[in-house]
Amino acid sequence: MRTRIAVSLALVAGFGLGAVAIEGLHAQAKQPVFYVSEIDVHDVDAYLKEYAPKARAIIQSHGGKFLATSNSPHVIEGAPPKSRVVIQQWDSMEKIQAWRNSAEFNELRKTSGHLATFRAYALEGAPQQ
Repeated sequence: MRTRIAVSLALVAGFGLGAVAIEGLHAQAKQPVFYVSEIDVHDVDAYLKEYAPKARAIIQSHGGKFLATSNSPHVIEGAPPKSRVVIQQWDSMEKIQAWRNSAEFNELRKTSGHLATFRAYALEGAPQQ
């Protein structure tokens, strides 16, 4: 009888410790960072041919993932955004900075930056419950 009680208590204690450990691991997981870009395109054809494919390739090579792109965002409330909106997902703010500071991105912006005006910002993701 004492053996059964001891085994039962050990099982309950092990389950409790495991649950606490898993919760701790979830709390340590880094949340993704979302990069939002509002783009006022001045020359749509040139932007789509000269800038967008190169920018997409550079972003993906640095670890960015495209979640949404729209040439006609639907306004729910407030002032409308620029003519194009892009939302990307990144692993960290440091990866965004590495992409933005990269030589290939800066060269692309020098040669094609006149095709559009940009407004961009990053948001840290919220923990999911």
